[in-house]
Amino acid sequence: MYKAPLKDLRFVMHNLLGDDQLAGLPGLEEYSPDFTDSVLEEAGKFAEEVLQPINRVGDTRGAKWTAEGVVMPPEFKDAYAQFAAGGWAQLRASPEHGGQGAPTMLGTAVEELWASANLAFKLCPMLSQSAVEAIERCGTPQQKETYLPKMISGEWTGTMVLTEPQAGSDLAAIRTRAVREGDHYRLHGSKIFITYGDHDLTSNTIHLVLGRVEGAPAGVKGISLFIVPKVLVKADGSLGERNDVRCVSIEHKLGIHGSPTCVLSFGDKQGAVAYLVGEENRGLEYMFIMMNAARLSVGLEGYALAERSYQHALAYARTRVQGRPGGKSGPAEGKPLPIAYHQDIKRMLLTMKGYADAARAIALYAALQLDLGRRHTDESMRAAAQSRGDLLIPIVKGWSTEMGLLATSLGVQIHGGMGFIEETGAAQYYRDVRITTIYEGTTGIQAGDLIGRKVGRDAGAAMNALIADMLSDLDSLKGTPIGAAAIDAVRKLREATQDLLDAHRRGPEQPQAVAVPYLLLCGFAIGGWLMAKSDDLTRKNVTNDAEFNRSKQQIARAYVEHILPQAQAYAAVVKSGSTSIVDADPALF
Repeated sequence: MYKAPLKDLRFVMHNLLGDDQLAGLPGLEEYSPDFTDSVLEEAGKFAEEVLQPINRVGDTRGAKWTAEGVVMPPEFKDAYAQFAAGGWAQLRASPEHGGQGAPTMLGTAVEELWASANLAFKLCPMLSQSAVEAIERCGTPQQKETYLPKMISGEWTGTMVLTEPQAGSDLAAIRTRAVREGDHYRLHGSKIFITYGDHDLTSNTIHLVLGRVEGAPAGVKGISLFIVPKVLVKADGSLGERNDVRCVSIEHKLGIHGSPTCVLSFGDKQGAVAYLVGEENRGLEYMFIMMNAARLSVGLEGYALAERSYQHALAYARTRVQGRPGGKSGPAEGKPLPIAYHQDIKRMLLTMKGYADAARAIALYAALQLDLGRRHTDESMRAAAQSRGDLLIPIVKGWSTEMGLLATSLGVQIHGGMGFIEETGAAQYYRDVRITTIYEGTTGIQAGDLIGRKVGRDAGAAMNALIADMLSDLDSLKGTPIGAAAIDAVRKLREATQDLLDAHRRGPEQPQAVAVPYLLLCGFAIGGWLMAKSDDLTRKNVTNDAEFNRSKQQIARAYVEHILPQAQAYAAVVKSGSTSIVDADPALF
C-alpha cells in the first residue's frame, strides 16, 4: 500500500529549502509552513484512499474507445468527481478566476502524491493546469471569462495538442490549417499522442491546438495557438453543439493504460471552430508556457514513481524470506531473515531511495525559484530566480525521469522472478514510468534545450551562478566525507561547463554529442549538493526526529558513495567523448 511521504516533503520544503521565504510575497500574504502541512495532509489522504486503490484498475481495464467517445472506468469517474469537489483542480490557479493561488512549490509537492498513487489519473489535471496557465497569461478577457472558471473548478478539462503524424517533435513541420471566418477560425488537421484528448470525466474539454493560418510563414515562425472546445460554448456560458473534432482512436501502450492517448481529427466536416490565442504566428511562444509547466510536472513523475516503486519493493523485501544474509546484518542471527538484510538488496533499496530523494529536492528547489521569479518584490531577485528556475527545468525533466526509470527497474529486480509477474504489481511502475523520458520532449530534447537555450545562450552565466552558490553552501562541509564528495562533483560540473562552452565555439555538433551526459552530470552534482545539505541538517537534528534523521543520513551516505561517482564519469565524457560521436558514420552501424 502506498503511504504519502509527508515527512520527506515537509523536511525538504521547510528545512532543506526554506519555504518560509515565500510568506508575505505578493499573492502569498497568508502562506505559511502550517498551511503547507495542512494541504499535504489532506492531499496524502486523497492519494492513499481514493487514487491508490484504483491504480490497478486503470492498468488492467484502462480507457476504452467507442465511436461516441472514450469511456473511462467508472472508478476513475468517481475519483475525478471527488477530485473536483475537493477543490484540488483549483489549487494553483489564480484567485481572480476561482483558484486558490497556491505557490508552484506546494503544487509540485501535491502533484507528486497524485503521480505516485495513480499516474494515469494524474495526467488529466496536469494538462488542464497547463492549459489554464496559458489562457491566464495569453488569453483575451473574454476567453478568460468563458473558459477559466469552469476549467479551474474542474467542471471542464484542458489539453495540449501539438504532435502530428508526419512531424513528431519537429513542430516546424506542423500542417494543421486554420482558415479565418469572422471572429474565429476553422481548423483542419490531424493530431496524435494527445493525452486525455477525449474522455467522459467531464462535459467539455478545451483543446489548445497548434496550427498554421493560411498564408503564414513556413517553419516555427508561422505557428499559431488556438482554443478549440470539444463542445461549443454559448454566449451565456451554457454548452451548445458538438464542435467538429473527434477522437479517431486511442493508442495501445506499454503503460499508463488508464490515461487515453488519442488521435484527434479536426475539421472532418465544415472545420472545427477555433479561437486565436494572442497574436497570429506567436503560437510556439505561447505553447512554451504550457510546455515548461508540463516539463516540471513530468519530471516529478519520474521520482514519484521511484518513490512508489521503492515502497512496493521495500514491503516485499521485509516479508520475503530466501537464503541466509551474509554477515551480521540483522537481529536474531541464525534464524531466517527477510531479503531486506541481503547486502545487494540493501544496496538496491538505498539506490532507489537516493534517486527519489535527490530528484525530489531538485524539483522542489526549481519550483521555489519559479515562485520567487514570479513574486519576489525585488526586480533583480526576480530575474535571478527566474533564470535559475528556467535553467533547472530541463534537468528536472530529463534527470528525474531517467532516474525514475532506473529506480523502477531496480524495484522489479528486488522482487526477483516475481517482479516479472504482473500480479505482484512491481512491473506496472516500470511500464508506467517509461513514457516520462519521452513525452514533453525526450531526454535528448531536454539536453539540447539545456546546452543551447540555457547554458550556451548566456555563455554559462546562470549555470556558473548556481555552481558558485552550491560551492559556497558546501564550504562549511568540506571537512566531512559527504561534503567533500559533493564539492568534488560540483567542481567537476564547473569544469565540464567550461568544456561545453569551449566546444560551442567549435560548432554545434560537438556539444550536441555530449548534451545528455552533461544533463545527467548536472543532476548528479546538484543532487549531491542537496543530499550533503540534507545530511548536515539531520545531524543538527532540525527535525527533532532521531529515526528520521538516521534514515536520511544513511541515504545521503549511500548517494555519495554509490550514485554521485557517476558525476566524474559523465564529466569525462563531456570533456573528451564528443569526437567519437561526431565522427561516427551511420552507414557503418
